[in-house]
This record gives sequence, C-alpha cells and structure tokens, in this order.
Amino acid sequence: MIENVLWVAVALMLACSLIPKRIKIRKLLGAIGWGFFSIHWFYQPMHFIEIRDYVNVVLVIVVGIVCLILAYNMLKEYKSMKLIGDGTVDVTSMATVATALASLFYFPFAQMDSLNVWIISLVTDNVFWTLQALGQPAEMAAWNKIALNGHQVEIILACTAIESIALFIGLIASVNAPLKKLLSAFMVSVPIIYTLNIIRDVFVIVAYAYQWFGPNSFDIAHHTIAKIGSGIALFGIAYIVMRILPELVDLIEGIWKMVTEYIYSIYEKVRNE
Repeated sequence: MIENVLWVAVALMLACSLIPKRIKIRKLLGAIGWGFFSIHWFYQPMHFIEIRDYVNVVLVIVVGIVCLILAYNMLKEYKSMKLIGDGTVDVTSMATVATALASLFYFPFAQMDSLNVWIISLVTDNVFWTLQALGQPAEMAAWNKIALNGHQVEIILACTAIESIALFIGLIASVNAPLKKLLSAFMVSVPIIYTLNIIRDVFVIVAYAYQWFGPNSFDIAHHTIAKIGSGIALFGIAYIVMRILPELVDLIEGIWKMVTEYIYSIYEKVRNE
C-alpha cells in the first residue's frame, strides 16, 4: 500500500518536472505529488519508534510537514495562474525536480531485491575489509552480518548512506550549471559520503563489540554519536557543494522562507482568534 503511494508521488513529481514551465497544470501535478509524498513520510515514525531511533522520528515528521507546505504553495501558484518570470527562482519547481531525481535514484534500491542486496553486500564487504585492515578479528556471520568479540551487527539499507547519496545526486542534478561544476560538486559529496559512512559503520560495530558505552553501547553509538557525526559531516559537505553551486543556496533559502512564512501565518491566525 505505502509503496504504491510512494510511486504515485514520484510519478507525479516527475511529470511536473518534465512538463514545460509555461504549462500551469504542472503545478497542480506537483502539489498532488507532494501531498502523496507527505503520506509516505507520516507513515514512517512507527518504524523508527520500534527501533528506538527517536531522532529520525522527529526528522520524518518535519519532512512530512515540509512536504505539505510545498504542496500548499504549489497549489496556490496553480490557482493564481501566475508564471514564474525569467531570473526568478522557482523554488517549488526546483525542489520538485530535485526530489523526483533523488527518488528515482533511491527507491529502486529500496524496492528492488537485486539492487537492495547488491548495495548492502557491497557496504558489508567494505566494512568487513576495513575492520580486517584495522586488525580487528571480525567474521562474516552472513552475507549482511558481521560478528566481532561475540557481538553481531546486521547491515541494512539504512547503513549504506544511499539516502544521503540520493539526496545530493538529486540536488546537484536539479541545478542548471556547467558540467565541470556539476562533476566537482558530485566528487566532493557522493564519494566522501560513502567513505565516511563506512567509517561510521566500523565505529558502531567496534563500539558495540567491545561495549565502549556499557549495555546500551549500540544505541549510544548508532542513534546518538553516529547521528551527530553524520549530521556535522553532511552539513560540511553541503556547505562545500553550495560554494560550488550557489544556486542551491537560493533553493534552501526559498524553502526556509516558505516554511517560516506558513508557520507565522498559522501563528497569526491562532493569535487573532
């Protein structure tokens, strides 16, 4: 059920991205696509609650709300029948293109068993090789499981950094810039994200194996320390990418302005009632 909702959202956003800008129906398709996309994100909190990943619980709820705000603004743009003029950043369209491209890259890995197994196997092998290179007596307990010091960790899709990689690919590909700049932005983001993720997985496995933080070592290492470290790393990488592609600054500022204006309008309504 939820997979169908997801593919409907991606199809609508892709259609919005491909239809020429002068055709206003694209804004309506984009608005509906963002609405469906929000359903996907609002469906996620229960999964993260079950695995006690409360940072992601908050994150997916925030993403779902942002999706609804983008849907609302695209619907307003459609109803106003006003085209975005040349030289003006069309924030909702740019965000839709970036999301459609990122989704097209990511969701095949999430939905197709062959790609899912391939990326997880690749990361598992790289993590195992790194542990061996560091002198750790790790063992392959299964094709996607690594054992160390009597403790076993399973590598799942979320451990591959494919979400972050897809996000940066979508953002970079959505920008109209010279190929040299696009390739530079790719090289300072995707390979570095993949490498840092291998280091993150190694850290979590070693911390859990030797109980560095007591009985809750896995939760502390994975849900807290690794999350904070990943956030700082992604922030730094995003800063470098935006220096290369300043058009992304306009996108982020536009979305921030859109979200804050919407929240402020809700606040004003509540205050005046």
